[in-house]
Amino acid sequence: MAVYAIIGTGNMGGALARALCAGEGRPRVILMNRTPEKARRLAAELGCEAADTAEQAAQAADYILLGVKPYVMPGVLSQLGPALRPEQVLVTMAPGITMEQVREMAGCDNPAIRIMPNTPAAVGAGMTLYAADDRVPPEALRLFLDDLAASGRFTRLPEHLMDAGSAISGCGPAFADLFIEALADGGVACGLPRAQAYELAAQMLVGAARLAQQGAHPGALKDAVCSPGGTTIQGVRALEASGFRSAVMEAVIAAWEKSVGKR
Repeated sequence: MAVYAIIGTGNMGGALARALCAGEGRPRVILMNRTPEKARRLAAELGCEAADTAEQAAQAADYILLGVKPYVMPGVLSQLGPALRPEQVLVTMAPGITMEQVREMAGCDNPAIRIMPNTPAAVGAGMTLYAADDRVPPEALRLFLDDLAASGRFTRLPEHLMDAGSAISGCGPAFADLFIEALADGGVACGLPRAQAYELAAQMLVGAARLAQQGAHPGALKDAVCSPGGTTIQGVRALEASGFRSAVMEAVIAAWEKSVGKR
């Protein structure tokens, strides 16, 4: 059974903690947060352990998940580095920070995995991007992915594409939430109660995503709903007149540029 230390129990660290504790063959999980009470509350909820310092959390760990903000990472790793064992796997989820940079900050040569999860991992519907360097033994990578299987789907990307992928899957939930909210606002403007408008919008998005996951081209799925002279094509016309596709593309590009330091 593997031991996981999660340092930083914010949205992403907390979501992965829930996934680890919900999976089969549940591993040992140790949580640490700069506000210790937050880690203790989550540990009590999930039935795992809490530590007061990063060093305490990492001491027994096979995998050290770094769920802290990029600006905090150098300080955390400088503290952890001297105490690391060579076989411990460092797992970073900070945007814009490479595996090699993580090693440099820690002053070590440890194996590293880079992941970019998203918030739906908390409900088992996540899309996690990952890259692993050649220092990570294949069996260690398999165990890591198996232990986190309850979080949702995984896809492997070359590390140089991680920021581009995360601009879609990592930032995308916020874009989708804006769309849900806008759809619901439109429904309310047409007379629907708000709670029902949110329910309709959210479930519609779930269903449309499932159809897309079955392999059909999104354009074909759109065409199937747009009957000649019908209501849907008029809605599509209004979206296109307002620059809907361009706005979405610009949102993804802006998020990617911020991640890679172009803004």
